[in-house]
Amino acid sequence: MFKSGAMGGDLDRRFEATAIRKGGDDFPVELSISHFRWCNSHHGIGIVRDITEQRQIETELKIAATAFESQIGMTIINSERKILRVNKAFSDITGYTPDEVIGQNPRMLSSGRHDNAFYSAMFASLDKTGSWQGEIWNRNKSGRIYPEWLSITAVKNKYDATTHYVAAFSDISSQKAAEHQITNLAFYDPLTELPNRRLLMDRLEQALTAGARHKQTGALLFVDLDNFKNINDTVGHHIGDILLQQAAQRLITCVRDGDTVARLGGDEFVVMLDKLGSNLHDAVSQAEIIGCKLVAALQAPYVLDGRECRATSSIGIAMFTDQRDSIDEIMKRADLAMYQSKAAGRNTLRFFDPQMQAEVDAKAALESDLRTALAQQQFFLYYQAQVTRSGDIIGAEVLLRWLHPQRGMVSPAEFIPMAEQTGLILPLGAWVLKTACAQIAEWSTDAGLSHLTLAVNVSAVQFQEADFVDHVLAILDRTGANPQRLKLELTESILINNVDDVITKMGTLKSKGVGFSLDDFGTGYSSLSYLSRLPLDQIKIDQSFVRDIETSDNAVAICAATIGLAYSLKLKVVAEGVETKAQQYFLSAVHRCDLMQGYLFSRPIPLKEFEQLVAASAVVRASSCHTYAEIHPTVTTVKISASGRKAPKPPI
Repeated sequence: MFKSGAMGGDLDRRFEATAIRKGGDDFPVELSISHFRWCNSHHGIGIVRDITEQRQIETELKIAATAFESQIGMTIINSERKILRVNKAFSDITGYTPDEVIGQNPRMLSSGRHDNAFYSAMFASLDKTGSWQGEIWNRNKSGRIYPEWLSITAVKNKYDATTHYVAAFSDISSQKAAEHQITNLAFYDPLTELPNRRLLMDRLEQALTAGARHKQTGALLFVDLDNFKNINDTVGHHIGDILLQQAAQRLITCVRDGDTVARLGGDEFVVMLDKLGSNLHDAVSQAEIIGCKLVAALQAPYVLDGRECRATSSIGIAMFTDQRDSIDEIMKRADLAMYQSKAAGRNTLRFFDPQMQAEVDAKAALESDLRTALAQQQFFLYYQAQVTRSGDIIGAEVLLRWLHPQRGMVSPAEFIPMAEQTGLILPLGAWVLKTACAQIAEWSTDAGLSHLTLAVNVSAVQFQEADFVDHVLAILDRTGANPQRLKLELTESILINNVDDVITKMGTLKSKGVGFSLDDFGTGYSSLSYLSRLPLDQIKIDQSFVRDIETSDNAVAICAATIGLAYSLKLKVVAEGVETKAQQYFLSAVHRCDLMQGYLFSRPIPLKEFEQLVAASAVVRASSCHTYAEIHPTVTTVKISASGRKAPKPPI
């Protein structure tokens, strides 16, 4: 039974129709009708053929044809490796039309990047497994070499012989570019295109491993551009970036192929020299030669956006031979040697020495001990008397002392710089100021001590704090100390930054009664313009000049000129470091210096001894001028250096 289709009309025709099986299923059929005459009459014959399988084959062929014309390049190759057919995507990717490639060998697309062994392995895989896939570089019609992902399948007959190859490929240039960009972001500095820290660490680890295996020595050079921040601040970050790019190129030109030049960030670069040989002495010589080349290259003038700039470098070098030292340790050594270069005056290089590490460890231990000392209150104050020309004690300078539980007395010259470097000078200085003010308040109730003033050294780090003035006034208020009995001693280093702010702070405290003294005059900037603007009460002649009065005409002239200058500015003068009668006579009798302090009158002593000194001085000054040694012979023994001079006075 037929469900649809043409059943009438002309004879000798062929039709397709849909028939119904006995079970009710539809299926396609082809109906052929023909006619003939027999016995003077017309007869017809109809033939019905099931075309279900033919329809399925046609559908599959249509699907295959559609797939063949997909976005993937397709090539059909015969067993003689001649191209039989290509699709449109093939032409889009390669630039070749079908007429240009049909009958040609696929090697016409070869980029030349792969050798014969590569292609032999490819066809060996096809013969063995019937397929191959991988990344390959080919060349298009315009000559551009591009990467593609290629899959080849062998078509075999019933005898398992290969008759054709079907190749499918796609251009993966965009994918490769994205991978390259990701790699660059992960392993390279975007500004200079040098390896970054991550890639440097990887290469350094490989160099250590190879060095241990082959007994090779390497070197790590830590390069820091000197005063780069000034360039950024004065000409702008854009110009600074150009300088960094040019510096990177200069570094590259100074090293060998296979060496690594990396940028850690900012103005810090690292150069890794690999395979310098097994002889350490020769390796050091090679590293020094290259290091000197780097120093010379980086100090040459830079032309940055039409302007000429100069920048030097400080380089630290650490040698490495095997894996006994960690990567971090080697980096720290090179970094430490670089800072030694800066300390040596910059524009030079230094090799790491174990003594450097010992110094670093000692500083680290000192910092730890210093923090513990603050927490456990291991500090106390000593007092050094300040006397008038007539020998009257009018006050003292307070000096910080540290009694370490194991080390004993630690020199202020050792721990004060550490306190300033670590910021511990802030809580330490606050304690000194508070303790001194509390002592002033306590003395105010004693008629024999109420006239005394205390001079407290203030670090530039303290003074630059925004709330310094409020902090001082708060301490004065809490302790009840008379501001007129407090004198703050400043060094000329406070004048480096923002002089107007310094003058404003001094003026505010001065209006409350606090006095100011300029310490160590003549050893710093000694700018007369600043001196005339600062609201000072006195200046202190540095002990280095006082010490040389008896032997140096220059010292005599400086002391005399300083006293004369102070008088003209209506300032008092304090001479520190007075140790001999001759010095006292010159300062007091000849040039009439207002105040003096030094070992001639008293060494720095504890509070109780100082109070005893003041009391004893009041008793004897009416009859004669006695020194502290004459009044207290049992406590005047002090240690003097080989030169007979005391060490320079610490900042606090």
